[in-house]
Amino acid sequence: MSFHNPGTEPGQPPAAPGPFRWFPIRSLGPRQRSRIEAHLLALGADDRHLRFGYAASDAHIGRYVEQLDFERDELFGVFNRRLELIAMAHLAFLGRPDEPPAAAEFGVSVLPRGRGRGIGARLFERACLHARNRGIDTLIVHALSENVPMLKIARRAGARVGRDGPDSTAVLQLPPEDLGSHWTQVLATQAGALDYGLKRQALQLDRLVRTVRGWMPGASREQG
Repeated sequence: MSFHNPGTEPGQPPAAPGPFRWFPIRSLGPRQRSRIEAHLLALGADDRHLRFGYAASDAHIGRYVEQLDFERDELFGVFNRRLELIAMAHLAFLGRPDEPPAAAEFGVSVLPRGRGRGIGARLFERACLHARNRGIDTLIVHALSENVPMLKIARRAGARVGRDGPDSTAVLQLPPEDLGSHWTQVLATQAGALDYGLKRQALQLDRLVRTVRGWMPGASREQG
């Protein structure tokens, strides 16, 4: 397999990314399994094919979610105001469980209503940051060659992309961790947790208001 990075000459920095957009990204844990599964099940057949590399059935997705290792790997998500998971990324650390990982693999999925806003690129940046701070120097993306958006994100970050028939592999060399990368991750983690907490409180308040309105005299007539 040969690798190339179109548009980037040897020794030159990668192409500049598009306009920056900030999204609150939250780390996902075991309590989010049901939301992760709902997100993946909401993907259409074509999107499942691009995400997993094969026609993933509901049963395949169920097994994938059940086998997620939250202690070893890292998962990130972007929620809307109704706490629906509209995008998620899986950073899987490669190697033997009893040894420090030397590389990590990235996978991402974004629901149709969340596309065109740069969410996938932001999740990729967050995964790169987390991998750096874990001492990882190589990030790998396995994707179908037809998955143009994912390969475009990887190329913009400076990854070398090699193609082998219908499959492509992007390899990105990460810079070493430093104080700035750790502080950036701390702030991003806190911001994501704060945003999620505020959205949860707002959702609970909205449900309470709806419940109280349902108890008010004449509410059933007005609703009818």
